[in-house]
Amino acid sequence: MKKILNVLVLALVCASLLTGCFVEEVELSAERAETPQGEMAYLEDSWSIYWYHCGSDLESNWGCASGDLKEMLDVELPENVRVVVQTGGAKTWHNTQVDADKLQRYLYSSDGFYLVDEQPKGNMGSPDTLADFLKFCTAHYPAAHTMVVFWDHGGGSVGGAAYDENYRYDSLKLNEFYQAFQSAFELSVDNPPVDVVGFDTCLMATIDTAYTFCDIARYLVASEESEPGCGWYYTGWLKALSENPGMDGAELGRVICDSFAEGCEKEEVADEITLSVTDLSRIGDLMEAYENLGKEALLNAVDNPGFFPALGRMASRAENYGGNTEDAGYTNMVDLGDLARHCKDLLPESSGAVQAGLENCVVYKINGPYRTEATGLSCYYSYNSDKKDYSGYADIAACDAFTYLYAYEIDGSLDENGMQYLNGIGFDREELAEVHTLSDVSPEQDYPVYVDDEGNAVMDIGPEIANLLKGVYFRLVYVDEEQDMALLLGRDNNIYMDWENGVFRDNFHGTWGAIDGNLVYMELIYEGSDYNTYMLPILLNGEKYNLRVVYDYNDAQYYILGARKGLDANGMADKNLLQLQPGDEITTLHYVATMSGEDAFELYEMDRFTVTENTSFEEIDMGDGEFAMMFELVDVRNQTTWSEMALFTVEDGVIHTETLD
Repeated sequence: MKKILNVLVLALVCASLLTGCFVEEVELSAERAETPQGEMAYLEDSWSIYWYHCGSDLESNWGCASGDLKEMLDVELPENVRVVVQTGGAKTWHNTQVDADKLQRYLYSSDGFYLVDEQPKGNMGSPDTLADFLKFCTAHYPAAHTMVVFWDHGGGSVGGAAYDENYRYDSLKLNEFYQAFQSAFELSVDNPPVDVVGFDTCLMATIDTAYTFCDIARYLVASEESEPGCGWYYTGWLKALSENPGMDGAELGRVICDSFAEGCEKEEVADEITLSVTDLSRIGDLMEAYENLGKEALLNAVDNPGFFPALGRMASRAENYGGNTEDAGYTNMVDLGDLARHCKDLLPESSGAVQAGLENCVVYKINGPYRTEATGLSCYYSYNSDKKDYSGYADIAACDAFTYLYAYEIDGSLDENGMQYLNGIGFDREELAEVHTLSDVSPEQDYPVYVDDEGNAVMDIGPEIANLLKGVYFRLVYVDEEQDMALLLGRDNNIYMDWENGVFRDNFHGTWGAIDGNLVYMELIYEGSDYNTYMLPILLNGEKYNLRVVYDYNDAQYYILGARKGLDANGMADKNLLQLQPGDEITTLHYVATMSGEDAFELYEMDRFTVTENTSFEEIDMGDGEFAMMFELVDVRNQTTWSEMALFTVEDGVIHTETLD
């Protein structure tokens, strides 16, 4: 049994591959034309769309960028609407026109589709490349109204967007976006040069993005969550703009949101979508409220050792995006409004103003049924306490208070600038409260577990230890001594929690999740008030995926959302969500180790079956057998400590619980 203990504490990292939204090779034909000058700038209600089309592996692997070019060409444009496209960033393109060895610029207008300029191959993740494109567009294709669209992967506030596959997936960070626009435009908060900036990417609807672009554009259109591979529906919103070029940026943003939702519903990938329109001229009040939220949090933290764990518990319950687990990767993006709502008692002076500020500046949004708490903009929260990731945030952060808050949480101290800031907001002492973690109080052995009178496994750590934690979970293992096998079933939070007294007890019923009756490894990746989201490693038609499954508390059922991969090493979020189709072959993957040997858990293929129209996910009775469980304690710095092991023996449906002496 000690073998199970050793195996349970291993880090479980599961990489996944995804084939995505592949389209057949697209027939594109562009005539070569001289670059026309800016005569359209004087047409009434004229629009120029500047489309920075970084294909990346979304194009080279699946042809998604070519598919959206085709969607654009399905619209007949009027004379006062035109689109300027720069292509690059992909090793290959799935169409008959674009040359992957060059940066090419195309004009689509009422006269047709033209290749108007070519540049040597360059890095689409470089601010100089973006600046050169913007200068080209404004010099040759000005208009009464302009929109700049970024197409590719996105990585949230830290990762940025436009990951160039040819240059080690280098991306444009928020400060680099600003650098490029500053070199191409005269920026002004009162009179920004661009009507709309749009991100047809994942995770870029953040308060840091909004602040970066507040003197560049009037409106921001972006998604808090990872987008499905179909992305924006270009035929839909370009057709609407062509029929009504008199619309303003807010109305255009609404059309983009609605057509995006319609396209995702058609592809059956709308369950977790988000897209919002933010009026950046109204961002001032929100920024002030956000800074005040950070100030209140910082003043609480330096005075109260229990503040950070309490904030962590609120952040774990708030809607967050892109994963935020070891297996899925950490974007560290959480919905700003939902975080403020959960913190109304913890931060009573400022949380309400943040919610009001969001309602004022987010003028339109769409939410899938399993992203109901999205308020339009996310913010950074250091879920993983990673210093490198935090350093990237500090470089672009829109809020000084939160920058110092996370520095203090991670390091337990503040530098000279941080102390000056803290003194400036009313802190008049030299000593800061110590940031306590489990490493300060953990015993030499694991936390004890006992069996109560009702046969439940109970961990009683008391309020002092509980106040150091941001989360308590459990890991479950199936044990087969005859087969010399320990099979790890997964991680969940389905336990009874008494945080006030620090008492936690199991809720084991001998059931676990399964697809069509086949047991799976499942890991909790989001715990909400209305639903939980789980990730399951599988092989789908021989390729490794993470299947996403949601448990809906409202109707007490599980639903399969689709398959996608987590963040890659560059912080790049996957923009593909695949639906299971009848005829697909699934192979379940489990972490398995021997009971007798010294081998670690390894991922093995288990059950193989074919998807049908009736394929579903549900909890099933696992029958008689032996199971082992450990409580997992997680502190504010994402460090983990374990409890002793509880053993469940199921015989004829009766569960007997014991602990190891």
